[in-house]
Parts: sequence; C-alpha cells; structure tokens
Amino acid sequence: MDVKNLKLSELISKPVMVNPNMTLIKVREILLKNKVKRVIILDKKIPVGVITERDIAKKIYELGTKPINSVKAKEFIQKKIFALTRENSVQECAKMMKKHRISLVIIVNNDKTLDGIVTETDLVKAFLIKESTQIKISKIMKKEVVTAEPSDPILHVESLLIKYGISRVIIKRSQKPVGVITFRDFVPAKIPQWIAESADPKEVQEYKFKKGLEEIHSNQMSYLFPFHATDIMSSNPITVEMNEDVKLAITLMIKYDVSGLPVVNKSKLVGIVTKSDIVNVLAE
Repeated sequence: MDVKNLKLSELISKPVMVNPNMTLIKVREILLKNKVKRVIILDKKIPVGVITERDIAKKIYELGTKPINSVKAKEFIQKKIFALTRENSVQECAKMMKKHRISLVIIVNNDKTLDGIVTETDLVKAFLIKESTQIKISKIMKKEVVTAEPSDPILHVESLLIKYGISRVIIKRSQKPVGVITFRDFVPAKIPQWIAESADPKEVQEYKFKKGLEEIHSNQMSYLFPFHATDIMSSNPITVEMNEDVKLAITLMIKYDVSGLPVVNKSKLVGIVTKSDIVNVLAE
C-alpha cells in the first residue's frame, strides 16, 4: 500500500490533556514530567487548543511585568482547530501540516469530541516503515540554516527561534556544527522560583538586559542574559551526510528523539533536514 493512502486510524495516538483553567506553570510541569512536546486543551471532551514548548517560551518572552502564575491554559485556545478524522489519509494530513505549518493534527469523532492526535513523528515513522522510494537527503534538505556562535547570549538565540519561526538553531564553530538549541532547552530552566511567586516589577526591572535582542524587554527572560549558547546547547549534535538516504535521517531522529538534524559534507555544515521536510514529501 502507498503510504500516502494509509488511513490515520493506523497512526492515531492518545495525547496528554489539560483543562483551560490550568496555570502555565502546571502545564510546563506536565510537559516535562511526561516528556512530551505538546498538550491538548480539552473543554468538556472537546479539543479547543494546543500548547507546545514553543508557545510557553514565546509567552514568557512576551509577558513583560505580568506575573507568570497569572497565565492560564485558556489563553492558548485557538480560533481554529486543525482537525481530521481517523478515515482521512496520510497525504491529507501531510497537506494540512504543510499548509498551516503545524506539527500536529487533532483527530475528532463525528460529535467533535477528541479521538486522538497524529503528529509529524507518526507520519515519518509511517514513511520509514512503508515507503519503498529512496530519496537523498540533499534533495529535500534546507540549505539556508539559522546559526549562532557558542559565545552568543542565549537571549539572542531565543530571539532567532522566535523571529524565524523555527524549532532549532544550529551552533557552529569554523563552519562545523558543535551544538543545537531548541525551545525544549529553555523550558526547564527559565522560570526561577522568585518569578513563579510573582516578582515585584521593580525587581524584574533590575534584571533588564541592555543588549542582545532587536527589541528591549524588561521581562521574566532577562535574568538569562549572562548566559551563553554554550551553557545550554546540546553538544556534539548528531549529523547526517548530504548524500545519505532520507530513511537514515528518520532513523536517527527517532532514535535520539529530535525533530531535525544538521546536514554536513565532509564535516562542514551545508544544510538541515527536519521531519517537516519529510512531511512535505508525503504532501506531494
């Protein structure tokens, strides 16, 4: 069977769920405890939103002097939920992900209640197991890579993640990838106790950073200013050669629980391949 025609019923899984009145701090704890990248907001069995690691990082970035413990899950309720049914195909799911630049599609029953989810990971696993076509990584990789240096402030790195709407920044030295920073690297460390307990805005102001971002903020992120990329990056990143088969990249992504890999040619960075790139193949 062509993997594109495979029904989503064969890929569906149950998500971690939260209620609309749960605080952002609690949502963050649930993400870390369950080792997941996203949770579904459920209101009376109806899915009304999704919260990802990126959403949490971006929300904290935008908070200003608003106390973190005042933010609740319902602030992440979306006007439109991207949903399909278990009878839809892999290709239909991939097209929806590509069009809306999302990594998850919610699966609903006929009464709009939650049935489950299908993620990019589910689609690339199906590609790995059922697709017979061989495709070189060089054919689907992105040649333009957002990078930073090990000495760059981590606030600068996060500004790159948000500015370009990407999931990872490659840290390089002398054209060689030496680390990777994703939103996941920010989630565990970014809410110190004094902020969680509603810091005095004047106290937050004392942590206001003076440079490192295009736009100056005096917010809960600013205590991170003294730290650099090398302090939080995942060192010695897993890489793939540009002439290898896409299935090798998928195998490595699944094995090491990552969504993208630096692509190299004789150890030098030449691109990046992500699960989204493979989903785009399935959408064709």
